[in-house]
Amino acid sequence: MKLPDIDSATINRIMEMAWEDRTPFDVIETQFGLQEKQVIALMRREMKESSFRMWRERVTKRKTKHLKKREFLAGRFKSQNQKT
Repeated sequence: MKLPDIDSATINRIMEMAWEDRTPFDVIETQFGLQEKQVIALMRREMKESSFRMWRERVTKRKTKHLKKREFLAGRFKSQNQKT
């Protein structure tokens, strides 16, 4: 998958948001323009294989990573680094 050219500071922030349990992929897409598939490809590229597998297992079990699967909308934590 072709990923846009992204500086290392932005890559680090995207990876940090991807690891956060309560930051949905929709917010990453809004802030950085990367769809979920692109975030997965970025994580695969930037992480060791074992770390990537651990992250994927963790993410697939979380309802909070997808806004449509959440049982709540209000009251979510919003980092000051987050634009939306």
